[in-house]
Amino acid sequence: MRYLKTAVLLAGLAVIALLAAACGSSGGSSSGGGGAVNSKALNGAGSTLVAPLMAQWQPDYATTAGVTVTYGAVGSGGGVDAITGRTVDFGASDAPLTTDQATACKSCLQIPWALGATVVTYNAKGVPNNLKLTGAVLSDIFLGNITSWNDPKIAQLNPGVNLPSTHITPVYRSDGSGDSFVFTSYLSAVSPDWKSKVGASTQPSFPTGTGAEHNSGVAAAVQSTDGSIGYVAVSYIAADSLNEALVQNAAGSYPKPSLSAIAAAASAVTSIQPDGSVPLVNPPASATGAYPLSTYTYAIVPQSSPKSVALKKFFTYAITKGQSFGPALGFPPLPASIVAHDKTVIAKITT
Repeated sequence: MRYLKTAVLLAGLAVIALLAAACGSSGGSSSGGGGAVNSKALNGAGSTLVAPLMAQWQPDYATTAGVTVTYGAVGSGGGVDAITGRTVDFGASDAPLTTDQATACKSCLQIPWALGATVVTYNAKGVPNNLKLTGAVLSDIFLGNITSWNDPKIAQLNPGVNLPSTHITPVYRSDGSGDSFVFTSYLSAVSPDWKSKVGASTQPSFPTGTGAEHNSGVAAAVQSTDGSIGYVAVSYIAADSLNEALVQNAAGSYPKPSLSAIAAAASAVTSIQPDGSVPLVNPPASATGAYPLSTYTYAIVPQSSPKSVALKKFFTYAITKGQSFGPALGFPPLPASIVAHDKTVIAKITT
């Protein structure tokens, strides 16, 4: 998989971090205010998974459309809160809205605008890249049942690998996160024990380990802790030179989180739910090459907005021309069926 050079990506993320405060200080969405609507500026906040892609969209869209898009990479939970409170023009989340969130958001639409993945990463001295792990083993690690890297259950999956006795330190997202939702949805799908004790959530109660904010925080914690294991969005693997685990899919295979493996998951799951979500986690065994922690990430927008015209143009850009930036960052292009669906949803945005 080809990615933009680390320096370029990190520079883009640094710009996002500096702009995050602007989401709260620049007036956010005009829907609740009495001033004039600035159609040349859009404010958004949310998913850190989609942040590297947003970092490419922002300057390109400013150049081609003359519209400034400010985006705060505050996590999926923060994005849902921000759009529900109408402090931004759009939110972004890797987890679809729950029933309660949808009610609170008051007629919000969700648009699957990028296709990505959550990747299990680890740092244990002496353990090579591409260690194989099953959902059952991952569940036991994050439940605290497996506590050392040379545990027989890990060794059985990786014959010939010299595993150390280093203590395992799970690292999880402490903020509301779509990556947490993807990770725990996968564990819930393959481990009855995990499903009954923890379940799937954007902010689950992990029974052991240490928390860190945002993808960047998890990446930093994993890098600095020998024996650690965590999960991050796919683009952060190359950007931070992290190890990636090969996670077993429903077919029993261990595909890398490549463009083709993520796209295979999207090809295997084509049904769109009534709320506009498209759950990809743990695709069927018939998709032998599908990466099991694949996901769509969603733009969330009020159906009625004073910036409806500007929003419709930006979202249309994101799902068409904007997709060209995706492959270099680990985001396969959206399937044609999803693009067609998105255009129908985007057309529903009104003033």
